[in-house]
Amino acid sequence: MPTSFKQPIKSNWFILNPKLTTLIFLLTLIGIISLIAQQRYQIIKENRERDLSAVLENVEQRLDQLLKNSQNIALTIALTLDQDGKPRNFEKVAAKIMKANPSLQGVQLVPNGIIKYMYPLKGNEAAVGLDLFKLNVFNAIEARKAIKLRKMYFQGPVVLVQGGKGVIGRLPLFINNKFWGFSAVVIKLNQLLKTAGIENESNSHYRFQFSKINPLTNQEEFFIAEQNNYSKNTYQTKIVEEGDWKIYLTDTRAIYADYQLGSLILFGLLVTILSSYLLWTLLHKQSQLFNVVHKQTDMLLVAGNKYKTIFDNAAIGIGRINSITGEFLEANAFLCKLLGYSELELTNKKIKSLIHTEDLALDAHNFKRLRNNEIRQFSSVRRYINKDQQVIWANAIISPLWQDGEKPSQHIIIIEDITTQIAYEEQLIEAKKYAEELINSIEGIVWEASVKENFANLFISRKVYDILGYTQDEWSSEIGFFLNKLYHEDKERVINYLDNELFLRKHHEYEYRMIAKDGSIVWIRDSLTVEPSLEAPEKLRGIMMDITQVKKAEETLHKSYELVNEQNKRLLNFSYIVSHNLRSHASNIDGISSLISNAETEQERTEMIKLLRKVVVSLNDTLYNLNNIVNIQSSMNLIKEPLNLSEYVNNALQVQETQILSKKAQLIINVPTDIFVYFNKAYLESVLLNLISNALRYSHALRKPVIEITGESIGGGSILRIKDNGVGIDLSKNKDKLFGLNQTFHGNSDARGFGLFITKNQIEAMGDRIEVESKVGEGTTFTIVFS
Repeated sequence: MPTSFKQPIKSNWFILNPKLTTLIFLLTLIGIISLIAQQRYQIIKENRERDLSAVLENVEQRLDQLLKNSQNIALTIALTLDQDGKPRNFEKVAAKIMKANPSLQGVQLVPNGIIKYMYPLKGNEAAVGLDLFKLNVFNAIEARKAIKLRKMYFQGPVVLVQGGKGVIGRLPLFINNKFWGFSAVVIKLNQLLKTAGIENESNSHYRFQFSKINPLTNQEEFFIAEQNNYSKNTYQTKIVEEGDWKIYLTDTRAIYADYQLGSLILFGLLVTILSSYLLWTLLHKQSQLFNVVHKQTDMLLVAGNKYKTIFDNAAIGIGRINSITGEFLEANAFLCKLLGYSELELTNKKIKSLIHTEDLALDAHNFKRLRNNEIRQFSSVRRYINKDQQVIWANAIISPLWQDGEKPSQHIIIIEDITTQIAYEEQLIEAKKYAEELINSIEGIVWEASVKENFANLFISRKVYDILGYTQDEWSSEIGFFLNKLYHEDKERVINYLDNELFLRKHHEYEYRMIAKDGSIVWIRDSLTVEPSLEAPEKLRGIMMDITQVKKAEETLHKSYELVNEQNKRLLNFSYIVSHNLRSHASNIDGISSLISNAETEQERTEMIKLLRKVVVSLNDTLYNLNNIVNIQSSMNLIKEPLNLSEYVNNALQVQETQILSKKAQLIINVPTDIFVYFNKAYLESVLLNLISNALRYSHALRKPVIEITGESIGGGSILRIKDNGVGIDLSKNKDKLFGLNQTFHGNSDARGFGLFITKNQIEAMGDRIEVESKVGEGTTFTIVFS
């Protein structure tokens, strides 16, 4: 390999002018040191500003917690008011609050701005009876500000009439959107500052200040005494909107960097002197470099011999190749043995003739980039064909022997035999493929997760796509994917099970629901094992079986059981009704028949026959009503469909329009048009007509009827309320009979005691329920809860 030597540089301008070089070096150092000192000054200043911000952030968090706690206390005190604005258990609630919050001086209820309720009263007597709007202009402004903001606002710090300084947090209260007064807390100023961490005594380097703009003078007032002036020091501020307060935090330390700058200058001078000495030393030793070059030449010759020895005896294939022709120039013994050729035979071959034809294209592409100096080395796994036409897998490394920028000449190739390794890897791949095919053939999702990596997925079988619709990549895309896809009603239960019972035993079996990719709910029975042991858990392995159809079958069986039970109950109830009602009519007919047979005159017999006819008509009505009950209770396949509740309410009102006009009833309808209920059409019409006609029929004689119909959506269902101001029902006496058959309560001649019974049966037949609230003389409210 050709070698060239370059003559060392004998001299240049800097070597010939050492003094000027030293002066330039000194000035350069002084400039660098000045820049470093300035940067150091800025770093100290920025660090202190960050420290101030951190302290202020802590103060802000603690003060915010105190103010939010005060607001919660005010809300708790406000909740003692009833609907009429009268406090209930104020003393008892306030005593508990004061006991739990020693920083408070007292709590107040201030109706119409007058302090009427105060706890504790002892020590705060002077505050009771004060009118905030008349006490002084300052108090009035602060109180009205709380009302305007409609949220808790803190007045002060102020001098309290009961003594001392403090702040007063007032929460404006509104009943029926009308201002009632305030719920207020009084906090001692020293306790406020202490709780927030605004203490100057405990900080040697920081000083706090607490201020507020006076609304009368528009001047900033400060509430912490301070004798020193720190206006030129570094400081930070925070604004507390709840009380329009401003908190200052000042660093009392001055920033000095002169000593650091002096040290840097001294260091620069020392370096300059040392550099001058080194420059002289370098010039002195210039002549010695030529001798060193000759010695290095001899050493290179020795190194060349060592290289030759290593090249020939290396336990890896090494060859030197002509980069232009591709012919071998040199090959070591290991490479010759690997390829089955002698060194002479190899030198007559080109490297590409030994490479497998399928690997030539990639090798040619990489070598072209090497010759164009785009890369300085490349490696690849490729196949070679030896002299016996056997395939040899090898890891080849190619490095150029020309310098960067020179024309390509020769390159080195290093070949490592990895045939055995490749064969082993292929066996592993086949084994893994077979295992995966076996796992994927199981009718369940086989999975494995890491305990130490927050249950990160390690493996999931392809069955996850068949059962849940997620690909294996989607399932493994993020930690916690499994928990995120749990059905919301089961998520907390599963997490609690994992937290509390997972490592109590090695084997587990658990059932839960998951959300599939298409949004459907899939029931899973998960059988898992903790591996390798409970003492040293590392992995969880399990199989998730789809039991959705099993659960559906169980649910169908359960519903059938409930339906049979319900039908049995209705059958027993119906048998009682039939027995009671028919027995009554039969007794009447039997009695009247006896009277007819014993009548002495034709007139008596005629009267008895008329009476008998009435009993027969009543019996016919009873049979008709019983037939309706049978139809309701035996209709298992009634058509249920989404019905617009507002439309059906309006239709029912139109049917009752004549009665509404004759009664001059006032209607208040508030049923949103977007509410739909899952109900039978005929039943919904019947229910609404019965309830609205009852509201009209049982109106109060001394006032105009007012019927209020409201609807609202709640959760997955909806509620309809029909409220009237009629005569009402005494529920203490009649609640259990209200929905019974033939039950009347007001003596109306047209009452049959059948409407509410039918209404309740129709609603319950749809799987819904009806509730009632009523007061005699005030009115009745029927509430239908649609599922």
